[in-house]
Amino acid sequence: MFTGLITGVGSIRSVAAIGSGQDARFTIQTPDNEVWKTAEKKLGASIACSGVCLTVIEAGNNWFTVEVSAETLAKTNLGDWQPGTQVNLEGSLRLGDELGGHLVSGHVDGLAEVVSLTPENGSTRWVFELPAVLAPFVAPKGSIAINGVSLTVNEVEGHRFGVNIIPHTAAHTNFATLRAGSLVNIEIDMLARYLARQLSFKGA
Repeated sequence: MFTGLITGVGSIRSVAAIGSGQDARFTIQTPDNEVWKTAEKKLGASIACSGVCLTVIEAGNNWFTVEVSAETLAKTNLGDWQPGTQVNLEGSLRLGDELGGHLVSGHVDGLAEVVSLTPENGSTRWVFELPAVLAPFVAPKGSIAINGVSLTVNEVEGHRFGVNIIPHTAAHTNFATLRAGSLVNIEIDMLARYLARQLSFKGA
């Protein structure tokens, strides 16, 4: 489990195809900050990489390596990762850690597209467009994880929703690399997912 509070932005050091070429191996350079200088990147540890929970298979002082299946590459933006791509990083939540964002599983539900970003007072209003299958799960003032970042939904209109990104968030995540047309990983709120499941049984 994760909180959606990013602890650093890493970068892709290398990309390699594995097996039949459908899966991939990524080596990620960790950021040079206090959190990641002291982070224990144990083999088998879970790290959220732009919202996707991945397992460490190799690690060094300032890097770690993960393997990603064809299914994950197809359902997330990881298929677009290249050397130099900026990646939001968060280590897994430990018992007793402060929960400052919202509970995030690291299981991405799909992709959304950046529609626009507009300066608004001291922050920036971002508008995203969801696939039709995910739109019913997003509600005003609800929580959503975008590239692993815990955010509050401001408004919803059809398949589109908006959030405000403050300068601190923009400076400490990979939002600074996004533009209109960029695809982002979306994880809908866990409670919304289970509520919809319960309602589907009641209506059956």
